[in-house]
Amino acid sequence: MDVMDYHVNIFYSEDDNGYIADIPDLKGCSAFGITPEEALKELQEAKKAWLDAARAEGLLIPEPRYRPIIYQAIGGGSNLA
Repeated sequence: MDVMDYHVNIFYSEDDNGYIADIPDLKGCSAFGITPEEALKELQEAKKAWLDAARAEGLLIPEPRYRPIIYQAIGGGSNLA
């Protein structure tokens, strides 16, 4: 499965001074980047590691519950990528 198989949230974190990307269907699967694009690229690696770890532990891989889209919150507003 590609990262685009899952719904992705990207938002700016003032605490971290960068962007956080996460996949709600994969609990705890998130990544950081200075730009939204970097966060998404890092999320692809995090997703692979998440899936590899789940398989190694014999855990069920959840099917996507949400429509596969990238949702990016920008300055209190929102943008769909």
